[in-house]
Amino acid sequence: MKNIILIGDSIRMGYQDTVCSALQDVATIWAPEENGGASGKVRENLGSWALERPADLIHLNCGLHDLRKERDAKESSVPLAQFAENLRWIFDRLCTQTQAKIIWASITPVNQEWHHQQKSFDRFLDDVIAYNTLAGSIASEFRIDVNPLYAEVDAVGRDNILLPDGVHYSPAGYEYLGGKVAKFIKARL
Repeated sequence: MKNIILIGDSIRMGYQDTVCSALQDVATIWAPEENGGASGKVRENLGSWALERPADLIHLNCGLHDLRKERDAKESSVPLAQFAENLRWIFDRLCTQTQAKIIWASITPVNQEWHHQQKSFDRFLDDVIAYNTLAGSIASEFRIDVNPLYAEVDAVGRDNILLPDGVHYSPAGYEYLGGKVAKFIKARL
């Protein structure tokens, strides 16, 4: 049995059960109980979440919390430059302090209009694209595979599987994402 670690935000938490079920015959999966949150939280917890655990593969994402903008704010809660610094630090530690295969999962798309109506802060699709572009470039520097979850959601029609909050997914949406994550991981074990 392989050891897999899943790190990520509430999107990871939503698809995690599907991944565990799909890979139960080939892997033992561990994930933090809490939401992985922004890149800074992942960075702070990387030791206990990944570096101190045996792993053959680590599937990681963050970004939705980083690109969050308070209303009327000019910058995201974690500006792009800080997000880049955090990712480089995380990727460097994972690549140099583990023997695990590392996978970066792209940030899933949002419906910014729905989100604006439901929340007291915003998330913008242009920011998702900018953070994904940067994260993909950094992952490439470290020769880390990118699981294209953004494109997978786009392929089935984002609004067909999103909840009214414009960020999270319906049960069918999480099952779909979990299936895509499991397939991507299984191909790399």
